[in-house]
Amino acid sequence: MSQHNGHGHRHDATHAAHGHGHGVAPGRHHGDADFDWDAMAPILEREGELCRPQYEAAARWIAGLPTAAETRRILDIGSGPGVITCLLAEVFPEAEVVAVDGTEALLDRARDRAERLGLGDRVGTCRAGLPDDLDRLGEADLIWAGNSLHHMGDQGAVLAGFAALLRPGGTVALVEGGLAARHLPRDTGMGRPGLEARIEAATANWFESMRASLPGSRRETEDWSALLDAAGLRPHGTRSFLLDLPAPLPEPARDHVVAEFTRRREMLEDVLEAEDIAVLDRLLDPEDPAGLRRRPDVFLLMARTVHLGRRGGPAR
Repeated sequence: MSQHNGHGHRHDATHAAHGHGHGVAPGRHHGDADFDWDAMAPILEREGELCRPQYEAAARWIAGLPTAAETRRILDIGSGPGVITCLLAEVFPEAEVVAVDGTEALLDRARDRAERLGLGDRVGTCRAGLPDDLDRLGEADLIWAGNSLHHMGDQGAVLAGFAALLRPGGTVALVEGGLAARHLPRDTGMGRPGLEARIEAATANWFESMRASLPGSRRETEDWSALLDAAGLRPHGTRSFLLDLPAPLPEPARDHVVAEFTRRREMLEDVLEAEDIAVLDRLLDPEDPAGLRRRPDVFLLMARTVHLGRRGGPAR
């Protein structure tokens, strides 16, 4: 299980892609031999806490729908260390919430977080790799798929699998799309203006290669409402949620930005021009007055889009 960035969900260390950032073929179980999740998990948790306002607003929007009273069981697909899992348990106080991920170390952290927050009696975990383990997840009233679907080769088939798990009136909340994060002015005073636009373009190419390499990959027009409809779900609304942290950034947000640029520097080293790599090196130098640690104009602005599909009932 894997997924795309920024909300305390599963976050692959190799990139910050497509405006978010995850990306390993789903269904693999990434054990300690593959990756140091003890080192990565705190970064994911910080990221999830930083982006909490977006996801809390989205969850409360869903909770305010007429079907909210029927929400008794929630699956958080690609939960990572459980930041959003626990948020969903807070917003839906009558629901059991299950964190679903392919890495046991992250599920351990999800369980620990739930216990610390007094949610241990309602938050469970399930180690599963999708799409192979869909039939192990059980029924749900709400399936939250936070930037995870695009890591499934056949996205339509997985959505149909989600639809089959929903109880009548249940909802899939699909977090896909939105606007890529921006952190710096267009002209940083170093190199050519437009560094982040070039990083975004290079990342889009990486994303296409990642999608093409997935088992059973099928190209889909990214009309998410149409994909939900094709899976037998009634499109039930689409909204975007903004995270706007202006300069000067507080330290936790600045830490996040440094981590994001570090991943992008590693991911795109062989793709970007030498001039852009040199600028990234300056930005990541903690002693450089023009670096991310010291410059006063670093901000964080991004949007995430949530698409709802409901099993049965009138469209909203």
